[in-house]
Amino acid sequence: MIKQIFYRIFHIVLYTILLYGCSFNENTIVRNYKNTHISKDSVDHYIKDNMKELKVPGLSFSIINNGEVVYHNSYGYANLEKKLPVNSETIFEAASLSKSIFAFFVMKYVEEGKLDLDKPLYKYLPYSDIAYDERYKKITARMVLSHRSGFPNWRENEKDKKLKIKFEPGTRFEYSGEGYQYLAMVLKKIEGGDWKLLEKSFQNKVAKPLGMNSTVFIQNKTTRKLKAEPYDKDGHWIDWENNYWYKKDDGIFVAPSSLHTNSLDFSKWMIAIMKNEHLSESSYKELLGYESKAFTSDSGTAYYYTLGFMTGDKEFKNVYFHSGSNDGFTCWYVFDKANKWGYVLFTNSEKGVELGEKMFGYLGGMTVWK
Repeated sequence: MIKQIFYRIFHIVLYTILLYGCSFNENTIVRNYKNTHISKDSVDHYIKDNMKELKVPGLSFSIINNGEVVYHNSYGYANLEKKLPVNSETIFEAASLSKSIFAFFVMKYVEEGKLDLDKPLYKYLPYSDIAYDERYKKITARMVLSHRSGFPNWRENEKDKKLKIKFEPGTRFEYSGEGYQYLAMVLKKIEGGDWKLLEKSFQNKVAKPLGMNSTVFIQNKTTRKLKAEPYDKDGHWIDWENNYWYKKDDGIFVAPSSLHTNSLDFSKWMIAIMKNEHLSESSYKELLGYESKAFTSDSGTAYYYTLGFMTGDKEFKNVYFHSGSNDGFTCWYVFDKANKWGYVLFTNSEKGVELGEKMFGYLGGMTVWK
C-alpha cells in the first residue's frame, strides 16, 4: 500500500515536472530577427548588463513575434531615490516616437475627408508666427510629416528664438518638431479649437480602438501617478517641475513629443500596423512610402523618412524604426512589417536610444546607421 502510494506520488511529480518543464521551455523562447530561437534569460542578461553599463535606471521592454507580444519585462526603478520599481503599468515619455503615432492619427482625418495631405495648411489655419514669410503658404501636411517644411526642429534652438523658414518648403529634409506642431494646431482647429478636444479625438480614433488604455498625448491624473521619474546621462534626477520643456508643454497636445505610454501599450499600435489594421490599404501606402531621403550610410544604405517613420533600402526595405529623446526619457522601436517582428523599449534615462540600437545588433544581427 505504501509502495503504491509512493509510485502514484512519483508519477504525479514526474508528470508535473514534464508538463511544466515543457511549458516553461516553450514560454521562455523567443525568436530574433533572423528567426533563430533565443532564450528570455539571454535577453534579460543582455538588458541588465547594458543598463548597468549605460546607467539606465528603469526600462520597459517588449518583443513581438508573428504579430504577438511574446516577451515583456520591466527592469530597474521608476524612482531611484524611493527604490520604486518599474512595472507593467509604469508610464514613460515617448518623446519623438510620438511622431509615428501622430502620423497614424493624421491619416484618420485624411480618410474622413477632413484633411488633404497636399493642401497648404494655411488654408485650414493661417499661422501668425510665420506670416511674415509668404513661403509658409506652400507648406502641406505631407511636407510636415516627412520633415520637408523648411522649419527648424524648435525655434528655441535658433539664435533669435524665432520661428523661421530655412529653405524652400518641399525641397529637402530637415527634422522639425515645429512642423508637426503646426499640423497639430490645424487638427485642433478642425476639432473646435481646444487641445483637450484633440486629445479626446485621439482617444476615440486611435487609443481606444487599439486598446491602448494607458496612452495619452495630454497627461491625466492616472498617467501622472504612474509616470517614472527622469534621470540624466549620469543617472542624476532631473527636476522636471522646473524644466523648461515640461513647463512649456504641460497640458498641450504636443504632436512631435508629448506621447505618454509604455511598451505593452505601444506594441499594440505596432501590431496593428504589421497586420494592416485600422487604416485602409491606400492610407498605409501613403504612411509608409519613401518621402524624404535623410542620408546615406557609409555602407551605402540609403535611409528615408516616410510620413512619421524612418526606413531604408536594401536589407532595411521592410524595416521601420524611430528613436525618441526628451530630457530624462529616451526610447526606441523597430519592426519588420513583412515578418511581423519587432521590439520597443522605453527608459527614464538619456541612454535609451543607444541601448535600442545595441538591442538591434543583438536581436537583429544588423547595425543601423553604419
